[in-house]
Amino acid sequence: MTRQTVRLMLGSVLVAWVAAAVPAEARRKPQQLPPPFEYAGGTEAVPPSCAGNLEVSSDALIFKCPQRTVSMPFAAISLMQYRSDVSYRVSKLGVHWKAFPAKQGGKQNRFLTIVYTHPAATHVVILQVAPQSMRPYLAEIELKSGKRVEVEGYEYYQ
Repeated sequence: MTRQTVRLMLGSVLVAWVAAAVPAEARRKPQQLPPPFEYAGGTEAVPPSCAGNLEVSSDALIFKCPQRTVSMPFAAISLMQYRSDVSYRVSKLGVHWKAFPAKQGGKQNRFLTIVYTHPAATHVVILQVAPQSMRPYLAEIELKSGKRVEVEGYEYYQ
C-alpha cells in the first residue's frame, strides 16, 4: 500500500465516523435549564417557589410562571432593590403579605424586590434570582424604566 492509499482510507474512515456521530448528536434533546426567577414572597396571589421568567417590555416588568402572570408597569414602580435579604424599609411597609421570604442574608445578592402601586394599593413582588442570571437584567431594567435598581454592594477586606 502506498502512502496515498493509506491517507485515502484513513480519510474515508474519519468522514464515516463524523457522519455517524453528527446524527447521534442531533438526536439528543437539548438540556433545558430551569427558569432563573422564583417567586419568594410578596402581596400577590402567586404560590411560593413558582419558577418563571421576567420579561422586560417597553413599559412594564412582567413575571410569568405557570400558575400566574404579574405585570408591574414602570410608571407605577416606586422602588427596585437587588439585595441579599429584604430591606427593613420594605419589610415594614403596611401591606398585606401573602408570603414573606425566609430570613437569609450573606454576601451574595439573591432577592429582587419590586414595590409598585396599582389602583391606590401598594404591591410588593420579591423574586429570588442568582447573581449570574440577574446581571444582564439590571442594565436593561434601568434603561427601559428610567429608574435605578438599588444594588447592595460588598467590600472585601484582606
